[in-house]
Amino acid sequence: MRAFEAAARHLSFTRAADELNVTQAAISHQVKALEQDLGMPLFERLNRALHLTKAGQTLYPAVTEALDILATAVDRLHRDDRSGELTVTTTDSFAATWLVPRLGRFRKAFPQIDVRIATADESVDFARANVDLAIRYGTGEWPDLSVERLMTEEIFPVCAPSLLRDGPPLEKPADLKHHTLLQDDMRIDWRMWLMAAGETDVPTGRGPIYQHSNLVLQAAEQGDGVALARSVLVADALSSGRLVKPFDVTLPARFAYYVVCPRADRDRPKVKAFREWLFDEIGQTAG
Repeated sequence: MRAFEAAARHLSFTRAADELNVTQAAISHQVKALEQDLGMPLFERLNRALHLTKAGQTLYPAVTEALDILATAVDRLHRDDRSGELTVTTTDSFAATWLVPRLGRFRKAFPQIDVRIATADESVDFARANVDLAIRYGTGEWPDLSVERLMTEEIFPVCAPSLLRDGPPLEKPADLKHHTLLQDDMRIDWRMWLMAAGETDVPTGRGPIYQHSNLVLQAAEQGDGVALARSVLVADALSSGRLVKPFDVTLPARFAYYVVCPRADRDRPKVKAFREWLFDEIGQTAG
């Protein structure tokens, strides 16, 4: 399979042989053996050029994917489990507003571990990506993985103290009609919060829209309007006074944050250290 993959990628037995440090004859022999086993040709020669047959075109991406998965698994087995790099993936907003501001404490506790933060909105495929652990936002339904709920959260409006002080009155939810509503891609949340507050006369179809929640909070800190915040992401801004909460009404979020990793990796020393540190951080915040 390695011989076939290299030959298909280069469309050359010679370059494949150079890459794998074997002879061209060895590559040719292995490809022929594979073709005999499959009962169909994988390459054809046209004008001294090598081309994949239809069968070769079908097989090539599957072989490439399989070899990538094997390489990732072997790399995971070879890692030093007590020191070195630990790759954690999460959303851009969670990394910017909650995780990164706290990573210094993890570094002090575990100076031998270098945390690498990778941000992505989509769920990582642990079988293919070089990732040790993920912090995901969702329902917690990820089969065949170790899933631990990290934090639940609530949703409520926030704004800059200057807006509360100098802008139009913001004493009751109905006053929001006189303010700019800052929104992320989950625009339905404003309507849901207003319904929970018993207010149906505030238009929610207009206002700036930001792809990430941390950008919404940044705009709110600048006094650009009122943001609908998620309690986990806004906790530090509230405690520092950069943002204030004008109303007491809160709406339980539909999703929560979860610590996710392959079950086989859950108790690897580096992964376990980071998992336990995360829950310790939550405990200190709650305390």
